[in-house]
Amino acid sequence: MSSTGQGASNDAAAQEKAREKAQIQAEANEYRQAYRRDKRKSQTVGNMVFALVICLAVVAFLITVTWRPKKEAEPKAVEYTAQLQDARKAASWVRGPEPMPSGWTATSVEFRTPQQEPITWHLGIVTNEKKYVGLEQSNVSGGKYVAEKLGRTSDDGTTSVGGVTWQRKVLLDRKNENALLLVGSGVTTIVAGNAGYPALEAFASVLR
Repeated sequence: MSSTGQGASNDAAAQEKAREKAQIQAEANEYRQAYRRDKRKSQTVGNMVFALVICLAVVAFLITVTWRPKKEAEPKAVEYTAQLQDARKAASWVRGPEPMPSGWTATSVEFRTPQQEPITWHLGIVTNEKKYVGLEQSNVSGGKYVAEKLGRTSDDGTTSVGGVTWQRKVLLDRKNENALLLVGSGVTTIVAGNAGYPALEAFASVLR
């Protein structure tokens, strides 16, 4: 082989090595760039997750600090004894609790005068268990007044309160409500509410 041919062969080999080295370098650069991109993405996601965790922790702290259990509103009491006394002067059959059961609160009271026939007396009460008991009286003994106050009812037997027999009623138009009904001497007395028969009977027993 001539010296010229050998020189050309050496140049070709050198060029091939240079191309391989350049390709390896390019691949290495591409790998490093891809690694940096992936690392930046990973850091960005991690930062987002970290920031979200911090935000949730702050929100949870604020809720813990500022949250207060919602207190159930206390019933607004009304003074009824003066109206009860005035009602008794106009209608001797009017009854009221003497004494009011412990922890029970009168929340509504109304007396319709004799000029507004029929005469009616109403006293609304909230028990110590936040149940309702209502007293309704009138100088009528027909079924119209009972239907007006109670709606549709079904008989549920009788109960004796202080030696007086009251009729028990289930109120069909009101959920979980019952009534005690006493009709006599031209007067209708109703004790009704969702407090249950024992509470209704306890209230009826203190009516004077």
